[in-house]
Amino acid sequence: MDEKERSERGTARRRQVLGDAWVDKSIKGKTPFNEEFLDLISRYAWGEIWTRKHFDDRTRRVLVIGTLLALDKWDEFKMHVRAALVEGGFTADDIKEIILQQSIYCGVPAANHALKEAASVLAEVQK
Repeated sequence: MDEKERSERGTARRRQVLGDAWVDKSIKGKTPFNEEFLDLISRYAWGEIWTRKHFDDRTRRVLVIGTLLALDKWDEFKMHVRAALVEGGFTADDIKEIILQQSIYCGVPAANHALKEAASVLAEVQK
């Protein structure tokens, strides 16, 4: 597969995971400054990693949400929580369980903040 095919495959996968609205918003925000980065994540994060067969989408989502919590990457955390709820069939209880699991390994302060961030996403999605 060449880089163009990987990019197209990645963009399609990104749409499946995050939803068309999110990806369309990202594409509209493309500038000469960030376009190479957006292409990089389409090709590699989405076209190479998210298309691998070993883990199903649910497992990948749990891993990503837990990792983002651990790394204090709250914008990405909220994006993936939203996508899990809207596109991935996750429930509020699923998100809560990920946060509880991570509280033991990442610490109570991180989990406390994650609960706050997830609650704001849940409120937004429920509107």
